[in-house]
Amino acid sequence: MEETSGSPLFSCKTCSNPLAFPTDLLSKNFLAKSGQAYMFSHVMNVVLGPKEDRQLLTGRFTISTAYCGICKQELGWMYVQAYDIKNRFKEGRFVVEKSKITLDY
Repeated sequence: MEETSGSPLFSCKTCSNPLAFPTDLLSKNFLAKSGQAYMFSHVMNVVLGPKEDRQLLTGRFTISTAYCGICKQELGWMYVQAYDIKNRFKEGRFVVEKSKITLDY
């Protein structure tokens, strides 16, 4: 687990596992299964599922589902590969459902 040194953190709503720093937040304009989702440049303490191709709202991607490293709650996904060049900026980034996380201070 990474050292958090008292900074605010996005955490798993189910088990409070720290997942990301606010400075890792790139966008709040994403949609996922439960509604609004956030894009992060980096997340921590997650486990990734197998790679799979999926058609999403903005195109076709290879993604890996991201699960909480402690309680295994499905949180969102990581973009592994974009098939459209205009979406390549998403590769290696994470989308996390807003309903699955909380911002702890």
